[in-house]
Amino acid sequence: MERIDNRQNNEMRSIKMTPGFISSADGSVLIEMGNTRVICNATLLPEVPGWLKGRGTGWVTAEYSLLPQSTNKRVDRERKGASGRTQEIQRLIGRSLRGAADLAALGENAIVVDCDVIQADGGTRTASIIGGFVALGLALKKIKANLGIEQQILKYAISAISVGVVKGEALLDLCYVEDSAADVDMNVVMRDAKEFIEVQGTGEHAAFNRKMLSTLLDLGEKACSEIYSMQMNLLGGELP
Repeated sequence: MERIDNRQNNEMRSIKMTPGFISSADGSVLIEMGNTRVICNATLLPEVPGWLKGRGTGWVTAEYSLLPQSTNKRVDRERKGASGRTQEIQRLIGRSLRGAADLAALGENAIVVDCDVIQADGGTRTASIIGGFVALGLALKKIKANLGIEQQILKYAISAISVGVVKGEALLDLCYVEDSAADVDMNVVMRDAKEFIEVQGTGEHAAFNRKMLSTLLDLGEKACSEIYSMQMNLLGGELP
């Protein structure tokens, strides 16, 4: 099928990551995937959640938000608390990033990764995971030095991508127009581009068979391998 931006079905949008985008954060990245843009900031918190105190282990969590003019129609600020959709997305980001970390090596320290979408054109949660991981890695390089931690904290690199089925065809990295028309919508999260740590797939308007599932996972795995290389390059080739 002909895609709105003339990509091949198995082609990602261009990805650009700008490290150090916000100077006041411990680690910061602006990630741009096509017309989707997300600012990811990782910050050391003064203490772990109450239920972790005294256990000698750390915590990594995430928050996610769409800024008011990130879509064609203004998005209201969530002043009364995160919506159900927002909570689901930030839990996915948090789970994914924790899947990279040795929390015991972090000690009783917590890191929050804020993912603020300044322009949304599909794939905002997967872009948040990609950029959020790099922001977390950059932050840990600084935090380890400041706290005198010598152990490796990040054991894996975490990459993610969206895939889906539109008009019967499997597509990689759906933009908003494609996502809104998708019969099947799926998010793939991997560690070191070798193992899956989360797959969220839904037949929005149609069922899908095992052959299509394998096709979608193959698309996601290949893309995650490319993303993994970009992430590692930004982190200097090694995990902190």
